[in-house]
Amino acid sequence: MSRSIGIVGCGAIGRALLRAADVGGLGMAVAGVTSRSTDPARRFLDTLESPPPYLELDELVERASLLIETAGGHVVPSLAAATFGAGKDLMVISIGALLEHPEVLEQARAQGCRLYAPSGAIAGLDGIKSACQGRVDRVEMVSRKPIAALEGAPYLIEKEIPLAGLQQEREVFYGPAREACRGFPSNLNVSAAVSLAGIGPDRTMVRIIADPALRRNCHDITVEGEFGLLRVHIENIPSENPKTGKLTAMSIIRSVRDLSNPLQIGT
Repeated sequence: MSRSIGIVGCGAIGRALLRAADVGGLGMAVAGVTSRSTDPARRFLDTLESPPPYLELDELVERASLLIETAGGHVVPSLAAATFGAGKDLMVISIGALLEHPEVLEQARAQGCRLYAPSGAIAGLDGIKSACQGRVDRVEMVSRKPIAALEGAPYLIEKEIPLAGLQQEREVFYGPAREACRGFPSNLNVSAAVSLAGIGPDRTMVRIIADPALRRNCHDITVEGEFGLLRVHIENIPSENPKTGKLTAMSIIRSVRDLSNPLQIGT
């Protein structure tokens, strides 16, 4: 039976996937879409040449062989339970949720299902994974972001850190990746990906800098170990959602395409 995907969420990433599918750019059929915002999702589907059906979640899980979460980390635990319970595979975009809900990985193992976590807005994961076959002494990530990309982050609200009117760059967080993902759930899935590929969320250190002069989401990763030194620099142009870089959607599209590609490149 040919594989098909079910898209959960119809925000910036979900729409990018649907646009790609509409022009034959996914290499896999879309079984359907579901969203908590039903009316906007239906209106968007009406703009496509060949729109997939809008379905309730239970029907979507039944029809699709791979569910793709693009709706935010809050849906991951329940979506994983429904997906793996049906013997289906899951691709998680909100990778930070896996740090908060390790039971999701256990459910995938127990049911013999695949759990995919794409690179998203980050690069260099192949090198980090390879380096961690030996001794790694340090993994640090510095994220510089525009004000709009950080507004509303729970950590900033809790610590009463104001960003309005900021005239120069300001460090707003330094700590392990686990705390970064908890405090900035819409911003730091990149640090979750780096930590899971490498030495874990408690040893991977993250620094977040708010910069009013920036128009891009910038990330610098440094890895040191017995292999030598790895440095990665990324500048992501935001999508229609300022918290999400365009590279994130591109990564998801490529990840889906690679599932049906006989040639697999990279570690």
